Amino acid sequence: MLRAFLLSILMLLAPAALAAPTEQMFERLMAAQDEAEAADVADDIWATWLESGSPTVDVLMQRAMLAIAADEAQTAHELLDRVILIKPDYPEAWHRRAGLFLAEENYPEAFRDLNEALKLEPRHFGAWIGMGVMLETLGGEKEALASYREALAIYPLLPQARQAAARLSRKAEGTEL
Repeated sequence: MLRAFLLSILMLLAPAALAAPTEQMFERLMAAQDEAEAADVADDIWATWLESGSPTVDVLMQRAMLAIAADEAQTAHELLDRVILIKPDYPEAWHRRAGLFLAEENYPEAFRDLNEALKLEPRHFGAWIGMGVMLETLGGEKEALASYREALAIYPLLPQARQAAARLSRKAEGTEL
């Protein structure tokens, strides 16, 4: 009985594997023939990013997302702060918290969190979009364009990135009418 109890404790304390999208998923995203197909693959990638490998972290993330949806930013911040303390190598937590900071126009914190998300998952097209939005808001149009292009290199049919890149390329490269 004691042995089973100790084994269960060890299982809980053992580091869980962080789920990550496969190369095949990103290849399918690159090869998608239309936006609907690409969106389906992107949804699969997002679902994988939401799997932290820790049941505790997953519950906290679900609650944070519910708080965000309910416009309870303070609660979402607290939950995401806990997630990051528990699992600092979890890029989606950094990305979601960056989104809160962006909404609050707290750009230094958003920049830090987006950079951390991208350091952990350089193919995080959502973080590249967030970076582009922030840089564009701050007047860094060329830098924003570079971020949108990074997102497009990963997810070529991402509508937000395509629209933003088209708009900014005309401005940043001097071809605006």
